[in-house]
Amino acid sequence: MPAPKKKASADSVKKDKAAAKAAKSAPPLSNAQKAQNKLAKLGLRSDMDLALHLPLRYEDETQVMSIHDASLRGTQVVQVEGVVSKSDVQFRPRRQLVVTIADDSGPLVMRFLNFYGSQATQLAEGVRVRVRGELRHGFFGAEMVHPTYKVVLEGAPLPTALTPVYPAGEGLSQAYLRKAIAGALSRIDWRDTLPQATLDELKLGGFEASVRELHNPPTDVDEYALEERSHPAWIRMKFDELLAQQLSLKRAQAARRARNASALPTVGKISKAFIKQLPFKLTGAQQRVLEEIRHDLQESFPMQRLLQGDVGSGKTVVAAVAAAQAIDSGFQAVLMAPTEILADQHFRKIAAWMEPLGVKVAWLTGSLKKKEKAEANALIESGEARLVIGTHALIQDNVQFQKLGLVIVDEQHRFGVGQRLALRNKALDADADISALPQTVPHQLMMSATPIPRTLAMTYYADLEVSVIDELPPGRTPIVTRTIDQNRREEVIARVHANALEGRQVYWVCPLIEESEALQLQTATDTYSMLAEALPDLRIGLVHGRLKQAEKQDVMDAFSRGEIHVLVATTVIEVGVDVPNASLMVIEHAERFGLSQLHQLRGRVGRGAAASACILLYQSPLGGTAKQRLMTMRETADGFEIARRDLEIRGPGEFLGARQSGEALLRFADLATDQWLVEKARNLAQTLLQNDDAIVDAHLQRWLGGKEDFLKV
Repeated sequence: MPAPKKKASADSVKKDKAAAKAAKSAPPLSNAQKAQNKLAKLGLRSDMDLALHLPLRYEDETQVMSIHDASLRGTQVVQVEGVVSKSDVQFRPRRQLVVTIADDSGPLVMRFLNFYGSQATQLAEGVRVRVRGELRHGFFGAEMVHPTYKVVLEGAPLPTALTPVYPAGEGLSQAYLRKAIAGALSRIDWRDTLPQATLDELKLGGFEASVRELHNPPTDVDEYALEERSHPAWIRMKFDELLAQQLSLKRAQAARRARNASALPTVGKISKAFIKQLPFKLTGAQQRVLEEIRHDLQESFPMQRLLQGDVGSGKTVVAAVAAAQAIDSGFQAVLMAPTEILADQHFRKIAAWMEPLGVKVAWLTGSLKKKEKAEANALIESGEARLVIGTHALIQDNVQFQKLGLVIVDEQHRFGVGQRLALRNKALDADADISALPQTVPHQLMMSATPIPRTLAMTYYADLEVSVIDELPPGRTPIVTRTIDQNRREEVIARVHANALEGRQVYWVCPLIEESEALQLQTATDTYSMLAEALPDLRIGLVHGRLKQAEKQDVMDAFSRGEIHVLVATTVIEVGVDVPNASLMVIEHAERFGLSQLHQLRGRVGRGAAASACILLYQSPLGGTAKQRLMTMRETADGFEIARRDLEIRGPGEFLGARQSGEALLRFADLATDQWLVEKARNLAQTLLQNDDAIVDAHLQRWLGGKEDFLKV
């Protein structure tokens, strides 16, 4: 029986009625206003935005062929012109508009499977149309399905330049965009932001000439260079875009250094005791990055450092030693993780290291009961808790720190800019004006187990210092990776059984089904039932995102204690789970996962002394990209090499994915082919920032229009 619906409160009913009344009384938007709103959705708010809205591709409408000659060309895009001889709506096999046109050489059928009534009226008998599309030979002769067309007068002149095709949103026609962009080109300030001497030195074309040529390329243009974006006009656009990005990020870095931070200079009793009590020695790479972090923490401007390290490289220990330095210096430190499982792993590990040294560690997540949250908040506000570990719950308004000196964000790309900013601002007084400079803000250490290729780090993280742990601790066993077709599932189950009988534990990860969380849950449940039936002598556990945190933790604890042989899981175990006795990872439908996720999941095994393996079960046939990903996983376990190949396969936009830092991803430059331009843009950015603020301001205004403010966190 469904739960009874809650009655809406009187206040909410009044608010709803008022909102409905306001919506009714608001004057309707004009067509021009509607068009402006649609342009704004594409980020086109100014004339310069429109001028820099460059074509995706071009159509050659400079020539018209006879229908007869066009039909001899095979299946290709052609342009013809003729008069409508017949136009009617047919209903077999489905409703469609069928229009026949003819010129002196013969007829052509145009077929529209989706159409408006106005089209049927527009394409009436006797109307002359110019038609462009892919000509095919159908049952009734030459035909085009959904061609582009326009009504013309006899003898109407042909265009003298290629016709641009622009990225468009819903309800924005190419004709409207072309008209809006042509208008913008007649109004903008064409003055070049770069001096002629710089253009000559870098062999770049002028801004106006480049933009105009890209919007209206002449018919004799090198079409291949235009399409491949290697044409000199495209090179100028790419360089300007990269320069704007570098200038913006470097200015963000300068703005950060203008803020105040409390220096954390003391490497004292807690720091020394912490390292002394560790049951292992820090690797050379850990010691190197620790020195970099310690140097930054001694400064009176805020550290903003990205700590990269492959799966299992020991980032958590380095972060804990940094927190110890903050505590030795009389401040609090906080560590925020994106999931409760990961936060819990950090808490258990770090608290076990810290609390014997007399450091109180607080734990704060959304799943805590009200009383537990209140107790944690009291410890944090009083300063009794010197180190705080938790999830997004840390950024809630009621969480107040007494003296916050260091913020550590794990898997930082999974937090939005607003969340990171909210945590940073916990160091300010409640009444502080956070827009004022200089501010006293905490030092920030961001961690990522997804290595970022140097090319990408240099471009998108130019405002950060980057430290890399490029060495794994001794004793990590290599992981053998195998790809196996789903048809051989029985062999894999037998391998799981043998593994468990040898006293080892197994992860079985269920497929990623992004479009349906419910379907993903069902798949995990079905897999659990299948394995429980196939392996009745083994204990099977199940963990997924829909479980309550306490239930999830109970299963994870049982697995950690060795009470569960096989853990069936969704990707909630992607990061942070550390069970040294687990030596076999099975990933079902591995072709649905990205390279980074596959590498992260594989890193859950190989943490103990036993030989470890990862089995990638796939459903054939495989697409080209999936094949590349699985081949990469077989060939290498190096996270940086995997990241490099991932960048090649996906490109930077998808690779960065959820970084959510507010900056526009590059629209024109391609880091796979334009690395030489990145170097030039970086060098010029350094020179301009030191010598010419006017050029910097003009260039940033042209390309970012104020959006660079998002980068300053």
